[in-house]
Amino acid sequence: MKKPIVRKLRGAVYTRKSSEEGLDMEFNSLDAQREACEAYVASQKAEGWVLVPDRYDDGGFSGGTLERPALQRLIGDIEANRVDVVVVYKIDRLSRSLMDFAKLVEVFDRNNVTFVSVTQSFNTTTSMGRLTLNILLSFAQFEREVIGERIRDKFAASRKKGMWMGGWAPLGYDIKDRKLVVNHPEASIVQAIFQRFLRVGSITKLTVALRSESMRTKGGKAVDKGYLYRILNNRVYLGEAVHKGIAYPGEHAAIVDRSLWDRVHGMMGESPRKRAMHTRAQTPALLKGLIFGPTGAAMTPTHTRRNGKLYRYYVSTDVLKRDADSCPVQRVPAGEIETAVINQLRALLRAPEIVVRTWRAGRKSDEKISEAEVRGALERLDPLWDELFPGEHTRIVQLLVDRVDVKTDGIAIRLRTGGLTALVGELRSSTERQAAA
Repeated sequence: MKKPIVRKLRGAVYTRKSSEEGLDMEFNSLDAQREACEAYVASQKAEGWVLVPDRYDDGGFSGGTLERPALQRLIGDIEANRVDVVVVYKIDRLSRSLMDFAKLVEVFDRNNVTFVSVTQSFNTTTSMGRLTLNILLSFAQFEREVIGERIRDKFAASRKKGMWMGGWAPLGYDIKDRKLVVNHPEASIVQAIFQRFLRVGSITKLTVALRSESMRTKGGKAVDKGYLYRILNNRVYLGEAVHKGIAYPGEHAAIVDRSLWDRVHGMMGESPRKRAMHTRAQTPALLKGLIFGPTGAAMTPTHTRRNGKLYRYYVSTDVLKRDADSCPVQRVPAGEIETAVINQLRALLRAPEIVVRTWRAGRKSDEKISEAEVRGALERLDPLWDELFPGEHTRIVQLLVDRVDVKTDGIAIRLRTGGLTALVGELRSSTERQAAA
């Protein structure tokens, strides 16, 4: 009598730990999880189970997101038909989010992959198994949210008492016994930055000067405008602890006195955007070739001078070719429409749907790019914008904007997704060059 043929089932073990604490130990939590899962796979040898040699270990990654390198690699192998069973120690190792887990189950079902938790026996192919899974996941997500609330409440209470709650010490301070202590040589540098900004009145000029003096950040990198902005806006230097925009008296000593702080921020109150607007008056046609009137006809830049002052406009070509009644919006002031477009563009770049759309487009050329990287790059553009020259503003607008439609009740902007992807690539490259400097 012939033995029945047992189909081999390739089992992949996935392990995860939220924090990096203890990962440097010879036998850590990930090893313990893997040992238990491998023992389970070995116990199923008679059923044809074999262990996939690849390790899928995410150390230091939260279960509240799917953006984990080992998990993404596991999903890729599942899609490539290299895995038949996913084995975990506990379901919350795979995900603590019910929505994210539903997405993973879709991937499993689409590729005929089953899911096993060695400490919680159930079968995801049955309706009862799915119900059990959803109940367990609901409790896992509830536990995660309660822990998060507890941590946030503790953090807020500690900040109100002026306590330092961890992280990198800012320039001018060291951390001793979990408290900020003044580092006097660095404190002198911080004070000099505030005083020199008062003299030059420009972050760009100050950055160039400090770079020429080979000044470095506390981490040893070359300073940039973003770093100087963070120093000049960091209320820690006033001896304060800030939580959600509210400042409380801190336990640490101040480095910058209130008078110097107020003078610096009085100067910074003159918005760089206003300075850019003044300069842009001498740099016409930011929207040339992009702006169209209510009739669909293009609007062309023009200008006039009165009493020695330059006035710029965008005029409908219908008006130029026919008569003033051929378009309900005959002309618009260039400065106002350009400022409105820039403000709306900057708001759009922060919109979640634009971030997601850019990320999806970017993955076509770079599969490794994450949604978080795209969001971070677009967020970095907003504070950087005010320091760019008008010529660079024009280049970015031409890159990002496909069309601006002027209507009788407002404006509508259509973006170039390809332009957004290209801009994110530039910002990522810039960040990598700064990190290497």
